Amino acid sequence: MSYIAERRQEEKERRRAEILDAAEAVCAVVGWDDMTMDQVARKARLSRALLYVYFKDKQDLLFGLCERALGILRQRFLDAVSRQRRGLDQMAAIGRAYVAFSQEFPVYFEVVARCEVLTPDPEVESNEAAVLHRGDQARALMVAVIETGIRDGSIRSDVGDTKVVSTVLWGYMHGVLQLASTKANVLAHDGVNIKHLVDQALVMATRSIEART
Repeated sequence: MSYIAERRQEEKERRRAEILDAAEAVCAVVGWDDMTMDQVARKARLSRALLYVYFKDKQDLLFGLCERALGILRQRFLDAVSRQRRGLDQMAAIGRAYVAFSQEFPVYFEVVARCEVLTPDPEVESNEAAVLHRGDQARALMVAVIETGIRDGSIRSDVGDTKVVSTVLWGYMHGVLQLASTKANVLAHDGVNIKHLVDQALVMATRSIEART
């Protein structure tokens, strides 16, 4: 690649990142439903026409944010796993990392939740395909951790298909965290402490796969 081509690619990547930064900032203030592409363009100091060069519509922008969010989440998972030796402890650390992610990056957590109910097209060379790739990476890491736990004896050998188990654990914790983020007032009315709810969910998830000694 020539110097000029490299500079153009760098400029394109920089501008795309600035658009995602702007979308995150606007969403944090007004929420995803009320956010408009015009607001994002103004925040990024770009023309509306140029914004659509990078993202064809609001849903495409959602996929772009989700790809970034899943990249951050996977890195948090990797960091959590690296600090533990046994597979069971690694999986528990992944759960705690997901809780921390949802609290530290509420916009990204909402974006991931919204993408969970969509069906990206893996054949499309776009942000949709990137989301699927990032999601596959995160789930592959969870599968590898479960397999590590089976080998070292900390996770039950009869736990079942590791891909299915990883999906169940992901869905379980994601659902609990969604309850914590969207139903806090209702839960408080019922006398349910959010921290206790999340802590209990982590305990139950870990115990469900733990090898019995």
